[in-house]
Amino acid sequence: MSVLVAEELELSWGDRHVLQGLSLSVGERERVGLVGPNGCGKSSFLSIAAGKLGADAGQVRLSGRLALLEQDPAFPGETVDDVVKAAVAWHGALHAEWEAAVNAGDLERSAALQARLDEAGWSVEHRIDGILDQLGAPPRDRALAGLSGGERRRLALAATLLEQPDVLLLDEPTNHLDARTITWLERFLVGYRGAVVIVTHDRYLLEAVAERIIEIESGQAVSYDGSYADYLIARAERHAHLQRTEDRRLRILARESEWASRSPAARTTKQKARLKRLDDLRANATALPKERSFELDFSTGLKSSGTFLEAHDVNVSIAGRALIRDLSLAVRPGDRIGIVGDNGMGKSTLLRVLTGELEAGGVVAMSGVVHKAPRVKLGMLDQARTGLNETDTVFEAAGGGNDQIQVGDTWVHVATFLGRLLFTREQFDARVEGLSGGERARLLLAKKMLEGNAVLLLDEPTNDLDLWTLRVLEEALLDFDGAAVVVTHDRAFLDRVCTAVLAFEGDGRVVRYADRLQAERAATKTSPAPPPPKATPAPPPPPADRPKRLSFKEKQELDALPDRIDALETEMAALEATLADPGTYRDRADAVPALSARLEALPAEIDALFTRWESLSERA
Repeated sequence: MSVLVAEELELSWGDRHVLQGLSLSVGERERVGLVGPNGCGKSSFLSIAAGKLGADAGQVRLSGRLALLEQDPAFPGETVDDVVKAAVAWHGALHAEWEAAVNAGDLERSAALQARLDEAGWSVEHRIDGILDQLGAPPRDRALAGLSGGERRRLALAATLLEQPDVLLLDEPTNHLDARTITWLERFLVGYRGAVVIVTHDRYLLEAVAERIIEIESGQAVSYDGSYADYLIARAERHAHLQRTEDRRLRILARESEWASRSPAARTTKQKARLKRLDDLRANATALPKERSFELDFSTGLKSSGTFLEAHDVNVSIAGRALIRDLSLAVRPGDRIGIVGDNGMGKSTLLRVLTGELEAGGVVAMSGVVHKAPRVKLGMLDQARTGLNETDTVFEAAGGGNDQIQVGDTWVHVATFLGRLLFTREQFDARVEGLSGGERARLLLAKKMLEGNAVLLLDEPTNDLDLWTLRVLEEALLDFDGAAVVVTHDRAFLDRVCTAVLAFEGDGRVVRYADRLQAERAATKTSPAPPPPKATPAPPPPPADRPKRLSFKEKQELDALPDRIDALETEMAALEATLADPGTYRDRADAVPALSARLEALPAEIDALFTRWESLSERA
């Protein structure tokens, strides 16, 4: 049964046709990934489905309730609590409806409503606390006016999930979320009882959650069954088939055209049929997908094998809270260092320290030295995507007021440069303030390309990028002859691009690891185990007492302990690999909670065995 059906949707912005007869359906409890380049109409479709935007033509049919997470959400009320109460208002209405049916003696309706309450839960307070806590949402008494962009985004996601709709529409839900929260969201969506349509640049999330991928291509929807990896293969096969079909059509068209040019006088019935066939071939061209093609090249040509940037014994605290303690860091050519950690730990602050933007004074206390090599330029892309004048046109922003710009060793016209970046001529005169998040990021990345920076400092660069632009960025960084320091929660990006990871582990502790998985394993091993119940301490033995020698049974236990410890460590490594595999959440979603619980319990068990081994060894 389909819970969301779109039929022949049409949408235009001025002369630009966004949706051109888009039709799709989403089944009950189906999880769908919606993909396509920036500007193809993904967010517009979600807004049309939610009734927030009207289509030029077509219709949407919905069965049940729908909730939409927008990229720029609007909130009711003045406090976080107002937003939460509005999100769970459906539950109070459902409870009141059930009571009215019971009081009216409508047994059939009251039974149906009771079943819905049984499934949804008769109380939502525990659900509210759990979701707000897991997403790191601000306290319920906070005023909305004082929330940061990240806090607003997390609150919007929490409110959307609390609505518990039959159809859940999520537009870039992982923006402003840390890795731990993204992992929780992944598990939540895998087990969600309604339908899910998700737009995201997080490929691991897509792989784990989506059962079907729908791509918006030339204003229409093309469906691919399976996960994100299945989609990539099926899409390549489909495009290859379309290309073969078009090549065959062109060969036939060439032969027919040659015949027509040689036989102008022949007008028999047979000849007229061939001429009609020629007209049909010309009219029925195969609509090949328009492949997006552009490149980013950050290369500087700077010949250096020395260190670009060094930090020695850096300490930073804000309002008395330590963010960075005794950090020393060297950034060399070829380094691509990923920075990870929970929100609010100081990752963006470190980038500001490296650029020299953060200075001591007021509530900020700093010590240490940051040294930049001569002739080395630093380029910063911050989360707010600053560096563009909102009132400039796209043409003015790209050229800095000039018609010609230098790309490498070549001077090119700004229009040519923007065309390479997939900006249409209609967008040249558009104001920067009207660009989407992805278009703004693409323009800023291009400007960084022109600056000749030897070190790129990128704060959440993958936010708002479509999957194709994300791959282009990854390729550019892999080919970069300079160095990059990147704050990101995108696990696929970290795994593919970064040569090392700096992990913010709390209380100012920043540790360098070889990769993301090593950092996550270290975090698992060092996470505090629940304290054991307090017991009355045994009185110390009298000084004259000698420790008892091991019994035969204790000797056997001591001999077996190394193997037992090794077995548990092997089990822990296997569990870490299993839970890091996106396929686990797709194929064994029901087993994930038990696997996670077992992984959390293992460090304490291993510590207990080590303690026992030390105790027995002292008496051996």
